[in-house]
Amino acid sequence: MAQKTTLKEFESIFPKLEAALLDHAKSYKLPQKELDWYKLSLETNAVGGKCNRGMSVPDSVSVLLGRALSEEEYFQSASLGWMTELLQAYFLVSDDIMDSSITRRGKPCWYRQEGVGMVAINDAFLLEAAIYTLLKKFFRSHPCYVDLLELFHEVTYQTELGQLCDLLTAPEDTVNLDNFSIDKYSFIVIYKTAYYSFYLPVALALLQLNIATPKNLKTAEDILIPLGEYFQIQDDYLDNFGLPEHIGKIGTDIMDNKCSWLVNQALAIVTPEQRKILEENYGRKNKDNEAVIKKLYNDLNLEQRYHDYEEKRVGEIRTMIANIDESEGLKKEVFEEFLSKIYKRSK
Repeated sequence: MAQKTTLKEFESIFPKLEAALLDHAKSYKLPQKELDWYKLSLETNAVGGKCNRGMSVPDSVSVLLGRALSEEEYFQSASLGWMTELLQAYFLVSDDIMDSSITRRGKPCWYRQEGVGMVAINDAFLLEAAIYTLLKKFFRSHPCYVDLLELFHEVTYQTELGQLCDLLTAPEDTVNLDNFSIDKYSFIVIYKTAYYSFYLPVALALLQLNIATPKNLKTAEDILIPLGEYFQIQDDYLDNFGLPEHIGKIGTDIMDNKCSWLVNQALAIVTPEQRKILEENYGRKNKDNEAVIKKLYNDLNLEQRYHDYEEKRVGEIRTMIANIDESEGLKKEVFEEFLSKIYKRSK
């Protein structure tokens, strides 16, 4: 029977990976002060999150095998999981600088911590490089080593394309709703979120078990990309309609000029008068302007529009899961687990 990993179990693997990374840096005779800095960056930026992406790798491997993992299997899958967390850390450190963000996980963003500043850009590069150091150390003899390398490179590139589109479509300081479209939104969501958050962990699990056949990978992609898109649309919905005490934050998408699902839905159905209201109030750093947009969203009945979308999309995803061919080692349960975690979530 499959077994779910706990955050504590998952985090227990990190010290061994960190030691390997520090040893690799020491092999170049990196001075102690800089070595200590690298260690602090790893521990601050890679550790401390919910680790949902990372833990999805051992969870998926366990489901695919239909049993609890051996110590070696768990170490391998958790190591791949930590590589997804390092990728996430690389994106977040960079993203926070690009967005001039203030806090991350309840603390000042890395670049805002004392003495860090723009050194954080180089630290982000080192977080990304750590993935390939670990792959070489622990997976060099794995039959799918090259495929693992290519997967990380490809997903990183896809995410960066999504980020490029996001940055150019919705700069915080320039509001131009003509830039927005549901097609552009879909591109941003699929490439900036869905590939590395949903597809990557399952593809890594398939590669670890050497069952990443073209058919299995295509099936995983066909289901997990729409699932990731649904997750982000849900996030956009909760940003406005969710309760701050449930989602753990106060939504800022309207004031931040985000190319969100809600504003794109609004743009598709507004009257010319309502469009003017959007133009005059969206993306303004002001609670009064935000309140006007929130009222417009209510007038447009976007909450019901979201619920209709959710039921339709989840129905389609369930049909795709039911039709999975398990003959090459893929299991429906992998995808049922992902869907159960996000369907009707309130945070």
